Amino acid sequence: MDQVANTAQAQAWNGYEGAQWAGSQERWDAINDGFNEPLLAAAAIGELDRVLDIGCGAGRTTRLAARRADRGGAVGVDLSGPMLERARASADREGVHNASFVQGDAQVHPFEPGYFDAAVSRYGMTFFVDPVAAFANIGGALRPGGRLAFICAAEAETNEWLKALASLDGILPLDGFGAPGAPGMFSLTDPDHTLALLAEAGFEDARAQRVEAAGNWGRSAEDAAAFLLGSGPGRHLLSQVGHEVQEHARRTLTDALRPYEEGGAVWLRSGSWLVTAARSCGETDTPRQADCAPLRRA
Repeated sequence: MDQVANTAQAQAWNGYEGAQWAGSQERWDAINDGFNEPLLAAAAIGELDRVLDIGCGAGRTTRLAARRADRGGAVGVDLSGPMLERARASADREGVHNASFVQGDAQVHPFEPGYFDAAVSRYGMTFFVDPVAAFANIGGALRPGGRLAFICAAEAETNEWLKALASLDGILPLDGFGAPGAPGMFSLTDPDHTLALLAEAGFEDARAQRVEAAGNWGRSAEDAAAFLLGSGPGRHLLSQVGHEVQEHARRTLTDALRPYEEGGAVWLRSGSWLVTAARSCGETDTPRQADCAPLRRA
């Protein structure tokens, strides 16, 4: 892996967190797949396009983008070795031969300037130590007028899985969990702040649209509770209390998830922002980004 700026994230995603996500690819996809269509539609991927997938994880969105760009291709970049190993295996198994994967930190990775037509991300944009530097580096990988589209979490109260976790307040040390600010899943919950970061990084026409989707978190309340508490954040919370408190937390969370059981699954809605922008055209005779986009490759 090349230079890494986000060292804490690299350690986490190449340790338990990355291994847990890689081993639970189908579960995480069942949770997040509802955002795939809005994300990829917003990126307006054409059959000849070159697409960059930031924080691609186990590669679900990379493979979907590659299928749309069937005469172009998609490259997924992620810090996590375990997840990229799973991504490559899935692409091989599904026969998606125009998808490739690179282990690297998108904040500092030396992308070929102006190579990509579009960049996408499903929850992979929120972990940067310096988001302006990261957005600028990603922008440099896009051609003038190139498109950016990504999904990031909205406010904690719009996410039913966090409402369920709130039942553990007073049982587990939840202080600050889900709060915006530091690098993490809720660092971009304020859309005005996110749009300002993109403008500072050189993007134009940045917009944010609220989107919601229901995800399948498990076969039953017990199964979903075990999965939530076995994820990286849940495991961290449990590690701070003794066995009896851990068991109390499991029972409490299971009870909180029971109302969401339906048809052999636990369905929880998540609220997110769909953010879109375009790389600045720079000094051109036609300032509108749509006018400066070059012809698609033949």
